[in-house]
Amino acid sequence: MAHTEASMNALRHSGDELADAVVATLFERGEVGTFNTLMRHVSTAGSPLPDGLPYVAREYLQTTGMPPSWVDWGEMEKARLFFVDNNVHISTALSFASMPACYLVPHVARLLSATHGLDYPSKRMAETGQFTVYLMQPDAFEAGSRFLPAAQKVRLLHASIRHHLKREGLWDTGTLGTPICQEDLIGGQMFFSLLVLDSLHRLNIHMSTEGAEAYFYAWRVVGALLGVDQDAVPKNLEEGRQFLDLYMIRHMGPSEEGARLTRQLIDLYEEVVPGTFFDPVVSALIRHLVGDTCADWLQVPRTAWDNVARVVPSLLGVLEGIEDRSPLGAWALDRLGHLTTVLELSSLTRGRVMHYAIPEQLKKDYGVGDGVRRSRRWTPPAPTVTT
Repeated sequence: MAHTEASMNALRHSGDELADAVVATLFERGEVGTFNTLMRHVSTAGSPLPDGLPYVAREYLQTTGMPPSWVDWGEMEKARLFFVDNNVHISTALSFASMPACYLVPHVARLLSATHGLDYPSKRMAETGQFTVYLMQPDAFEAGSRFLPAAQKVRLLHASIRHHLKREGLWDTGTLGTPICQEDLIGGQMFFSLLVLDSLHRLNIHMSTEGAEAYFYAWRVVGALLGVDQDAVPKNLEEGRQFLDLYMIRHMGPSEEGARLTRQLIDLYEEVVPGTFFDPVVSALIRHLVGDTCADWLQVPRTAWDNVARVVPSLLGVLEGIEDRSPLGAWALDRLGHLTTVLELSSLTRGRVMHYAIPEQLKKDYGVGDGVRRSRRWTPPAPTVTT
């Protein structure tokens, strides 16, 4: 569907009725602590639910424990192979483009500031990376996988933030709409799907049209599991472009919270990069992927490496060319990408599994490899909004 200002305004006042009702009941009955304790034992799909789990939570987990009936498993396998082929590039795009893009939306940056994620950016990055890795496993939707329980918990996490902000009067719903509303949920889905593809294109990564479409489709499935309104969500890349353009024009801009989150993100990745000589590459890569205007809004420092970052796509283009022409080269680069992603995630998680839980309070200082992957080289849909 084609979105308009009116349809976007309507989405700003819509949350997630199912998850919101579950969280409200848990708080009313004082069962949040019990739920969080027991849910640490629910980490794989198909495992028995623990005794003592509140009934409303048990019913929610049973209702949401299956993927949507409309899932095309052939497309999901294409998406998985696309991820295997591009995992290090996708991790780069998520870290240096998708996350900063979230910070470009002031009310989203403010929401993130309402949780402990502001002081612990590695936790949020680890949760995002781990969630994506779970999604792209061959058994992501089968018994024993970690993805479905993670999606169920993230959905409740969103609902709990809505609950706290409304109950404590910390959110101006008249001006800002519902916190983590449907517009923001769909916007986030676009950040982690279409914006990732845009970033890969900007990095000169060779992608097939089939692979790009499948990756976008996989995040449609994720959106459904996270409570996104399927009547409103973009169904293809062209609709996604129209939504993302309109969403960013409506909301993006500078904010104190966005700049602070970005600074902490840069500090985090400078710690991951060995030594200090290459530290400026972090800022340079963010600036290259989000553009100078957005980078200035986020107060990303300019460095002598900014020009070097512009050469990265050419270098990656050469490596992609080797991968295209040589099966052995493709295997070697895929393995290197896998190892790089694992090492990056391990450095963020400190080797631990990240647990998603319902926060019982907000921060006190809240301030408001497939056979067709090289055919039909993908190019991004054209912008739909001119400024």
